Amino acid sequence: MVSTLLTHIGELVTNDPAREGVLGQVADGALVIEGSRVAWVGPAAEAPDADERVDLGGRTVLPGFVDSHSHLVFAGDRSAEFEARMAGESYAAGGIRTTVAATRAATDEQLTSQVGRLVAEMRRQGTTTVEIKSGYGLSVRDEARSLAVARQFTEETTFLGAHVVPTGTTPEEYVDLVTGPMLEAAAPYARWVDAFCERGAFDVDQARAVLVAGAAVGLRGRLHANQLGPGPGVRLAAELGLAAVDHCTYLEDADVDALRDSGTIATLLPGVEFSTRQPYPDARRLLDAGVRVALASDCNPGSCFTSSLPFCIALAVREMGMTPAEAVWAATAGGAAALDRDDVGALVVGRRADLMVLDAPSHVHLAYRPGVPLVSGVWVGGRPT
Repeated sequence: MVSTLLTHIGELVTNDPAREGVLGQVADGALVIEGSRVAWVGPAAEAPDADERVDLGGRTVLPGFVDSHSHLVFAGDRSAEFEARMAGESYAAGGIRTTVAATRAATDEQLTSQVGRLVAEMRRQGTTTVEIKSGYGLSVRDEARSLAVARQFTEETTFLGAHVVPTGTTPEEYVDLVTGPMLEAAAPYARWVDAFCERGAFDVDQARAVLVAGAAVGLRGRLHANQLGPGPGVRLAAELGLAAVDHCTYLEDADVDALRDSGTIATLLPGVEFSTRQPYPDARRLLDAGVRVALASDCNPGSCFTSSLPFCIALAVREMGMTPAEAVWAATAGGAAALDRDDVGALVVGRRADLMVLDAPSHVHLAYRPGVPLVSGVWVGGRPT
């Protein structure tokens, strides 16, 4: 097995809880990769020999970003909707149906090409693990094929048949479809089940029915909740012990307490607030209460068409009260935790050697230099891409 030494790393972010600080940084660090895994981490002066040696010239190395919330399987364009919002119209969940029509009309090849383009775009910006949801098919056939397309790019696929109620049916009829034939068709391609628990989408009882049905066939649960206003979704996620609940924009004290006590991760999506002009979630409130927080892109054609986790980190620092270190942790180790993964999100011995190289002296530059393409290299499974 070939070993590779990455050395002369100005700042090595490990996310190792055994090291000091939020990020477990090592100054003037090095790491050794054997096969696809990290084999050694520490100061460059103490590094062992390896078959190959890469001098990184004082650059920063971080774990690859883990984007735990995205909607990449779609067709069509909603830039006119974005333009209207910027002119003063409010965001509503019903715009999803516009994308549903375009997605149903697209071929498998067109959808695969679209997902591949977006995954490559994410990779160039440091994302090495991505979760991809369905939710723009809303029929048995189109939800199953959306997940089959997504599965070509990631193991982290999520059945989101309960995105909105499609035209021509009632919520009750549609939930029966989602929890019956649609779930049966989708489950072989999915790891997760999700629902949009929000006004204009599904109420708490309907969301519960979807999550319980998914769990009965072996799918882990996650939830969209409290994006457009206060509601019971976050507490439902905590009650059911879901891995993560996403958005969490409007929270009451009871919601925060429930997240803290359950251990359910609050996945915050600041690109959405940027793109919809809604209030940003209060990450500081959550962190100070002891809630674990993840950051994700929510890349989708309607409410947030960004694939950039560096951009989301900058927003989280500027608008949500996070420190640069907290935001980087949330986009790496936090995302891994939100996906219940213990093999990515950190550079410690035994984990996958998924990492990025920043052409910068510190992780702080991700927020300090927003919009600048700082990622100069990405390694996945121990090899540069």
